[in-house]
Amino acid sequence: MATTGDSAIGLEVVTERAQWSRFLALPHRLYADDPAWVPPLDVQERARFSPGNHFFDHARWRAWLAVRDGVPVGRITAQIDEMHLRQHGDGVGYFGMLEAEDDPAIFAALLNTAADWLRTEGMRAVRGPLNLHVNEEVGLLVEGFTTPPFVLMGHARPYYGAAIEAQGYRGVKDLLAYHIRPDFEPPRVMTKLAERVSDRVRVRAVRRKHLKEDAAIMLDVFNDAWRNNWGYVPLVPAEWEDTVLTLSKLMPADYIQIAEYDGEPVAFIVALPNLNEAIRDLGGKLLPFGWAKLLWRLKVRHPQTARIPLMGVRQSFQHSRLGPTLAFMVIDAVRKQMHSRGVKNVEMGWILENNDGMRNIIETIGGLAYKRYRLYEKEL
Repeated sequence: MATTGDSAIGLEVVTERAQWSRFLALPHRLYADDPAWVPPLDVQERARFSPGNHFFDHARWRAWLAVRDGVPVGRITAQIDEMHLRQHGDGVGYFGMLEAEDDPAIFAALLNTAADWLRTEGMRAVRGPLNLHVNEEVGLLVEGFTTPPFVLMGHARPYYGAAIEAQGYRGVKDLLAYHIRPDFEPPRVMTKLAERVSDRVRVRAVRRKHLKEDAAIMLDVFNDAWRNNWGYVPLVPAEWEDTVLTLSKLMPADYIQIAEYDGEPVAFIVALPNLNEAIRDLGGKLLPFGWAKLLWRLKVRHPQTARIPLMGVRQSFQHSRLGPTLAFMVIDAVRKQMHSRGVKNVEMGWILENNDGMRNIIETIGGLAYKRYRLYEKEL
């Protein structure tokens, strides 16, 4: 129990349906006057915490709601990802889903409770925010508060960073989101390199009739391409297949491109229509008319914004001239498809701040970093 002024803050472990409803409803109140906030779809948020989420096949976790005078004032989760521990062996657990009123006592109660639970579970450090793991929403927004987040990216109030740091957390990694225009003029140096390998490289769209096969190809390339990246955790086949099958219902097939070198898959890219553009005025609700609006906006009108959340080039090509060429070729292939559908603005991210190679490619095609997210860590 923590106190602030004359009122005590109580922490409830969230287990019951009514508690989950309050847990999910809290951001709607906290961001009610923030024009940049996009209410997430309730159905998506509930699915995130359902037993059917494959993340929970390899994770232990707990959620808490902070309550003062009977009113929810904050929330948090703590997660232990066994896949992360097997990959890194560092004893790091996560915190996530952090939302709170502008009150240091609330942040202290939430963060300390999550850290205490992780410590009792044998963790040696806590890192976050991660909602719920490294292949979903990662980091706290610390720059770029005035524009809405794109799909699968987070939003926050400016006071969150200082409140987290006040509890002894330090920033360990910054992530950048870049803005690019899909009508960019490809640099001549890039097109010349692409022309030189055009007889050996084929870039194609994902095949709907062979979706599971192509999903397995992308999974293999991703786990090879990203394995040396900071914080990398392998994508799990069941999780990835579910993701691809879901996305295939919401997006054109040519928003996913695969590059083959001498017939072997070596790179891929995924672009997503910006769902947040389509749901921004729905208040998180699909009933009674939200479904119709969403389908019309995605399938008929098409969003004018999109996000590139994922791409990869096999390790064996990354440190050769062919590596950036392959990256450019898949970016160019997908940007042509987005441009043909009227997309005006594209977000690429997140990109690790110290990923100089990827940042150089994005900046060469005119990309501008416009949002910054930060991961924090604390020893236990």
